[in-house]
Amino acid sequence: MVRTRFCDVFGVEYPIVQGGMQWVGRAELVSAVANAGGLGFITALTQPTPEDLAKEIARCRDMTDRPFGVNLTILPSISPPPYAEYRDVIVEAGVTVVETAGANPAEHLPAFHAAGVKVLHKCTSVRHAVKAQALGVDGISIDGFECAGHPGEDDIPGLVLIPAAAKEITIPMIASGGFADARGLVAALALGADGVNMGTRFLATVEAPVHDNVKRRLVEADERGTDLIFRPLRNTARVARNAVSEQVVSILNAGGRFEDVRDLVAGARGRRVYEVGDPDLGIWTAGMVQGLIRDIPTVADLIGRIVTEAHALIAGRLAGVLT
Repeated sequence: MVRTRFCDVFGVEYPIVQGGMQWVGRAELVSAVANAGGLGFITALTQPTPEDLAKEIARCRDMTDRPFGVNLTILPSISPPPYAEYRDVIVEAGVTVVETAGANPAEHLPAFHAAGVKVLHKCTSVRHAVKAQALGVDGISIDGFECAGHPGEDDIPGLVLIPAAAKEITIPMIASGGFADARGLVAALALGADGVNMGTRFLATVEAPVHDNVKRRLVEADERGTDLIFRPLRNTARVARNAVSEQVVSILNAGGRFEDVRDLVAGARGRRVYEVGDPDLGIWTAGMVQGLIRDIPTVADLIGRIVTEAHALIAGRLAGVLT
């Protein structure tokens, strides 16, 4: 058994989290994580409307009687989604945990806390984590440079970021970016975190609702197989390296603007990657941790072996170096 204060505050068996993933955080995967003792998050904005989110929450409840959450990523947009309506669906559905990411969650905290919803906020820097803690969130997910998706602009890897944040954060904190196995969980605990968040690793599981070709691509790839796009725009995102990502990097490095790559990075193209299984069809997110992924297990097998091997590492190998 590996249990931390994160488990006590967020009501789960193990300190292992499957965070929000666009197009991937659906009931099939989330319920599998919950049933295995972890904390899974439905991705709210994967659902086209708040009404669709309510249906997805209900579908997940049909698959598990254990706690799960919803991710609400708040991003700047010319035509923003109806965030307040998605928030109200989460509250009315009786979801007990929300993962917020992107912009400051302050606007939504009063409604969530009034309904007894715990808020886990994802940050990419110590200063943002400290601010979120001051706002009253219930937990922090600190996202290192190794992560898939948006790592921020500071380029601080987890080996430095996690202990730096642990010095300042008094509420439960989980580590994200570069985690795939028991070694990562034990390392995160040693660095001061209370658990780990995994995205890319959960993408390569049986229950992940994506084409098998994508999962096999993760198994075949190594840690060098990602690209950082949008760097010149100060909106860096780590994605799986393919013909499209390399074209985007080339255009922007040559002075191109977002308008010059808009069609290449369209979300609809990325969604088609997951649906039809052509990894070169569009942009899709993957972290450097793909270099540690060598199989496609069930979620239960993955979480089970992480917990078992973590216990063995702590009680065996690490205890054995003490004199």
